[in-house]
Amino acid sequence: MTPEALAALSARAYRHMAPWSTQAFAETLARPHALLTATEHAFVLGLVVAGEAEILALAVDPDHQRQGAATAALTGFHEEAAARDVTRVLLEVAAANTPARAFYSRQGYREIGLRRGYYRRPDQPPDDAVLMDRPLP
Repeated sequence: MTPEALAALSARAYRHMAPWSTQAFAETLARPHALLTATEHAFVLGLVVAGEAEILALAVDPDHQRQGAATAALTGFHEEAAARDVTRVLLEVAAANTPARAFYSRQGYREIGLRRGYYRRPDQPPDDAVLMDRPLP
């Protein structure tokens, strides 16, 4: 996916928060440790450093949610990360985003910490970030 396609998809998917811009995607993809996996309707973007991967963004087209697109993109991310000798994947998710937390739990992630007041949105109280991780074989 191009930075433009990633930005368009994230704009559709991130209705509850500000989506990433085309420039933000382009800058992240230009980093030497970037890892992107994508399907037709979903993507996972992260960075790989020193045996760990951090997921920065996962987005699914709202018209294709609950159809396996996120699972396929995340499985691809895990496979690519393992091929780069990653043994642990980390991410953070809004505490109020219970569907995402449940999804990650089903994918083998566990909650390991909390960043209080991490997500700040206009006209809403701050939300905590739940830190999650998962080992890779």
